[in-house]
Amino acid sequence: QVQLVESGGGLVQAGGSLRLSCVTSGHTLSSYAMGWFRQAPGKSREIVAAINRSGGSAYYADSVNGRFTISRDNAKNTVYLQMNSLKPEDTAVYYCAAHYYSDYVLRPNEYDYWGQGTMVTVSS
Repeated sequence: QVQLVESGGGLVQAGGSLRLSCVTSGHTLSSYAMGWFRQAPGKSREIVAAINRSGGSAYYADSVNGRFTISRDNAKNTVYLQMNSLKPEDTAVYYCAAHYYSDYVLRPNEYDYWGQGTMVTVSS
């Protein structure tokens, strides 16, 4: 059974940095494109970043482009989200998700597996 476990969330001041990790098990990570999503209170889940199977291509939402970096280490079955220059509006629960295909996708309903999420709170 495929499992995704996020970690690395927490409370940080505006302008600070956090690194989220998503450790996967029950499958070969290199078979999946991966995405990071977030959901703030009262809002729908939105794509933050996505990466293809090899790690050679990535997508970023406009709101995080230039501040966040998605990466993956298939040998460690882990996907990362480096978040710099954090803003209060980045506050949300962050989820990683897996899509069984080579190219990344952007819509939540296209992903096959989800983690439980990790909370990120950015104070002003």
